[in-house]
Amino acid sequence: MTLITSISGIRGTIGGRRDEGLSPNAIVEFTAAYATFLKMEDKTPKVIVGRDARVSGDMVNRIVSGTLMAMGINVVDLGLSTTPTVELSVASEKAGGGIIITASHNPAQWNALKLLNEQGEFISGQEGEKVLKIAKEHLYKFEKNDKLGSYSTDDTYLDKHIDKILALELVDKAVVKKAGFSVVIDCVNSSGSLVLPKLLQELGVETIHELHCTPDGRFPHNPEPLPENLSSLSNEVKFHKADLGISVDPDVDRLALVSEDGSFFGEEYTLVAVADYVLKNTPGSTVSNLSSTRALKDITEKHGSRHFASAVGEVNVVKMMKEQNAVIGGEGNGGIIFPELHYGRDALVGVALFLTYLAKTGTKCSQLRNSYPDYFISKNKVQLVEGADTQGILKQMQEKYQHLPTNELDGVKIDFDNDWVHLRRSNTEPIIRIYAESESQNTAENLAKKMIEDIRALLQENNS
Repeated sequence: MTLITSISGIRGTIGGRRDEGLSPNAIVEFTAAYATFLKMEDKTPKVIVGRDARVSGDMVNRIVSGTLMAMGINVVDLGLSTTPTVELSVASEKAGGGIIITASHNPAQWNALKLLNEQGEFISGQEGEKVLKIAKEHLYKFEKNDKLGSYSTDDTYLDKHIDKILALELVDKAVVKKAGFSVVIDCVNSSGSLVLPKLLQELGVETIHELHCTPDGRFPHNPEPLPENLSSLSNEVKFHKADLGISVDPDVDRLALVSEDGSFFGEEYTLVAVADYVLKNTPGSTVSNLSSTRALKDITEKHGSRHFASAVGEVNVVKMMKEQNAVIGGEGNGGIIFPELHYGRDALVGVALFLTYLAKTGTKCSQLRNSYPDYFISKNKVQLVEGADTQGILKQMQEKYQHLPTNELDGVKIDFDNDWVHLRRSNTEPIIRIYAESESQNTAENLAKKMIEDIRALLQENNS
């Protein structure tokens, strides 16, 4: 049984002894630590709680809510919700923070606590370290009877979220309705089942074929929206002769698309297409992380704007978006951040913007995809022994390739003309992750293999 604690949240498997996985003990400890952090920072003693539909969600939610109340925090429970919906509600409710109970794209046996600040954004690395320290040293104390927090529910925020999306200037219901789209959706039997069909209806989509849209948390396949997990969606799109397929992950912050011919639009290109539409109408910069496709940079420069690359992680993308006043940003995993709505990955706003753009172009989904530069990313990793000096290895790799342009913002990124390789260490495992991109799949894979060989050679050399 596994428990992974990091600055971005607490995640683990369900079941086992008290010291294994995301046990009730761990849930209480980290929730109490987060509540203590809010008190120390003098935040409003009010926290929004929401969860995805996985089977363990209700159990975790009850423990989280009860612990917050025991800490003197007032709880507003949204129940089944989405990550972006909870993020929006924190600011609307003027709460001190929020907890999203979701393990995102992880399999069903996992769950997690994702922690938000008073702006409805993920807490920073520095804030996360404070929470972890409080938990480790048990620096929390429960309140007496007369100072317990209150508990209330609010099931209106999914509708409010939809209303805010429909009110955006770049979302055009009339043009979407006129297009008469037929779509197939895969909501992996989680929270998207409650909100995505309704959003599409409100947008005026003519025909909606629902696949895996019962919000019981029983995932019919690996919930990460990658091509290897979306064969059923692809087949259904072709069977129904639909205009496109739409897939979201369990907490609805990642968006993947399937073209009308059953081909995969590519999670990297979800952001590229939406950014293309936004930049056509709103001049400004874009931001994605160092491991995302170069295609976003190409499209941004085509529109006469500047692209900036951040360290990996939503909190880092958001930070740079604010610094550069970006009009659109996100991550190459289908995560779209549209600051006019809020600073968080949001598959729902991505759907609305993409459908508006597709309708306005009057083209097929596959034709829109073919209008963008073709890049291929190879994703790999090197497993190291426990305690290995991963930072030292990355430093040696940077020195080995110092004759080429490198970026050390997050690990080491090496530019080979139009190709690149990004090497970064895992925060939770003795692993170096390797991302390589090229205009050729073979070249990308060969670049990754070369990096793996170099790292293994350095490991052997360091151990000799």
